[in-house]
Amino acid sequence: MHVIQQILFIALTAASVYIFVRKIKEMRRNILLGRDEDLSDNPNQRWKNMVLLALGQKKMFKKPIPAFLHLAVYAGFIIINAEILEILLDGILGAHRLFVPVLGSLYGWLIGFFEILAALVLTACLIFLVRRNLLKVRRLNMAELKGWPREDANLILITEVVLMSLFLIMNTADLSLQAMNAEHYTATSPFWITSHLTGIFSGSSASTLVVIERTCWWLHIIGVFFFLNYLPYSKHFHILLAFPNAYYSKLNSNGEIKNMPEIQNEVLYMMEPDKAPAVTGEQEHKRFGAKDVTDLSWKNLLDAYSCTECGRCTSECPANQTGKKLSPRKIMMDTRDRLEEVGKNINTNKEFKDDGKTLLNDYITVEELRACTTCQACVDACPVMIDPLSIIMQLRRNLVMEESNAPQEWNMMFGNIENNMAPWKFSPDDRDAWVNDVA
Repeated sequence: MHVIQQILFIALTAASVYIFVRKIKEMRRNILLGRDEDLSDNPNQRWKNMVLLALGQKKMFKKPIPAFLHLAVYAGFIIINAEILEILLDGILGAHRLFVPVLGSLYGWLIGFFEILAALVLTACLIFLVRRNLLKVRRLNMAELKGWPREDANLILITEVVLMSLFLIMNTADLSLQAMNAEHYTATSPFWITSHLTGIFSGSSASTLVVIERTCWWLHIIGVFFFLNYLPYSKHFHILLAFPNAYYSKLNSNGEIKNMPEIQNEVLYMMEPDKAPAVTGEQEHKRFGAKDVTDLSWKNLLDAYSCTECGRCTSECPANQTGKKLSPRKIMMDTRDRLEEVGKNINTNKEFKDDGKTLLNDYITVEELRACTTCQACVDACPVMIDPLSIIMQLRRNLVMEESNAPQEWNMMFGNIENNMAPWKFSPDDRDAWVNDVA
């Protein structure tokens, strides 16, 4: 019987790892569909950002209560899953609590610490469920979260509640079996929480407790494997991507907009034609700005996959606060959805086949883009340095430079700059005429 369980466990582990790795490779391919961008400068500052922002969650603490709850869930879940190493080895080798002889009395202390963290995770997840579904916090119940995004958030929270509950019930049954000197259940020092819960199983037979303990053990590891393979399809993949995203975040001033060398060169060549390169044959036109996800940089696409839909960007957006259609969170969600659609297209056709859709217009509207004031509030608010403004600016550039789609006020300004080298409608020779009025 033990051999059959070992074979089933090894098969389940291998299948879970294979499916996870295959999806990760697919996501990596999707991210690399973006334009190249060199973000290898200043590695010391980048490592510092990763430690402070992704690991330390520094920016989360602008809202202390949610930040503490999130830290409890994040740190607790990650640390508790260190026990997965023991469960994996137990399952593969057909052992039970393999590390007890190695760690001795320290083992009970470690499991007790894990139980404290499990209780914190359980409590925090229940509070998050209440905030989302009963208190209905505004940023967690906006229009873009209707349907699957809301269900996704609830599913993850419920899964974590179930996993932590299974962990605690499993330990309680295990301690009860230890007290009965049941075969295979090695005695450990008391655990900090479940040692006080063994009374709930008083009167239960050893065989009943074995069924409870084994059922919880199997459901716990199956739940972990489910969680592992669900993550890449969920907003919660930020658990992993927050680290590279913080590392590759923008280091220059948030207010600095990246110029396009192609445009700068065109102006230079008009003023100094002798510097223009010789045109040889047909040259491929590089799209100005971005119309679809493949026109964005790989960092923009990494941003899209890293977004946890927390809504801090949207809650800080002045355009959204005044009733405009713009939601920076929706910009990131739309970019990720379009990228996934492009990826599925490639999976089906072995290469991308034009599907008649683009990120601009089919996912993100002109109205949303024009509502942005480029104030940087969304960038500043993001806990892991996601940059919705970069995507907005590239899509707006495409609207203006490729489609000549701009409000009349903008067109007047563009014309003045082109003809008068200033936004105002008067001759450059009269630029200092205002001095005469104050002399």
